[in-house]
Amino acid sequence: MSEEPLAIAVDSAEGASRRTVRCRLCGRPLTGAGSRRTGLGPTCDAKLHPPAPDIRTRRHEVEQDPLPGLDR
Repeated sequence: MSEEPLAIAVDSAEGASRRTVRCRLCGRPLTGAGSRRTGLGPTCDAKLHPPAPDIRTRRHEVEQDPLPGLDR
C-alpha cells in the first residue's frame, strides 16, 4: 500500500487563502458567494440584467365605443 494521503489535511486547508475572483465586466474583486458563482458583481449584474418593468405602469384607460345592445 502506498504512503500517499487520500485527502488534503485540514490544517493545510485553513492556511490557504481563497482564490481571488474578479468581476468579468469591471474587474473588481468579488466577495459574495452569489457574485463569485455568477462572475458578476451586483452593480454589473444590474447593468446586464435590468429588472422587468412593472405591468401596472403600462396600463391606461382607453376611450371605447359601447358594445352593441348595451345602453349607457
